[in-house]
Amino acid sequence: MKLIYAIVRNDNEDDVTSALSKNGFSITKLNTTGGFLRKGNVTLMIGTEDERLDQAIEIIREECGTRQKINVDMPFISGASMVNYAATPMQIEVGGATIFVTDVVRFEKF
Repeated sequence: MKLIYAIVRNDNEDDVTSALSKNGFSITKLNTTGGFLRKGNVTLMIGTEDERLDQAIEIIREECGTRQKINVDMPFISGASMVNYAATPMQIEVGGATIFVTDVVRFEKF
């Protein structure tokens, strides 16, 4: 048995959970916040049999799409904590999903 941790953007959460549920996967949803952009994410915990792992990951991939580059304006820091208010453009990748898969040593449901 495997446990999938899938971190997806809030924008994709409904589509991902609907598709996984329609295919018989059980999901636990945790609301989380991303690091750099401080945007809302959802971390999905999905327990599955080993032979259905690739199917679950493919569903997540289809529903989340590919990562996209966006431009954000970051303030330029200079000197002793002085901010130069001329923003510096920076490209960041967003979207897609981040997935971790772990082995389940023990599973009980009661």
